[in-house]
Amino acid sequence: MLTYVRFADSLSAWFGKAFAWLIILMTFGTAYEVLVRYVFNAPTPWSLDVAFIMYGTLFMMGGAYTLSRGGHVRGDFLYRLWPPKVQAGVDLVLYFVFFFPGVLALVFAGFKYASRSFGYAEVSVNSPAGIPIFQFKAVIVAAGLLLLIQGVAEVFRCIMCLRTGIWPAPPDDVKETEDLLMDEAAKAETRSGGLS
Repeated sequence: MLTYVRFADSLSAWFGKAFAWLIILMTFGTAYEVLVRYVFNAPTPWSLDVAFIMYGTLFMMGGAYTLSRGGHVRGDFLYRLWPPKVQAGVDLVLYFVFFFPGVLALVFAGFKYASRSFGYAEVSVNSPAGIPIFQFKAVIVAAGLLLLIQGVAEVFRCIMCLRTGIWPAPPDDVKETEDLLMDEAAKAETRSGGLS
């Protein structure tokens, strides 16, 4: 199980980090559009569509990575107070009741949607440029498949926690700002306590 979890985590991380570069492209694209629109009074008909496509792709392809790092929003005002085995049991049930049906629906509906879009080479109706968007529809299926692979890894994490009572730690390549601030505060307190 641990081998599969590591594989899924690394696969999700690779895709998440690769598609994170879209942020740079979106920044340059938006800066270009602002420049030509407000300085040269020559707006582009395609920039809004391209920004939507890049943002949507970034959002969808980063979902599995976020799941692998425990970064999705959850209402954990009660959850965090439970023992790890209870958390794992609840998570395990919720993965099978909500997560997998939703992700499978995303994959199957997304495949139908994407194949139809490819069939008639769909273009955007939001701008006169007619930007092709059929390839963007394939991202729905890819994101769903990545979530499915990562979801199995999360189920394995739940099973391991149920056995041991300890959550297997996700890879430590991302740290929440809140955690960094708490670490800094603890270090500062330790330093000031040592000086007294």
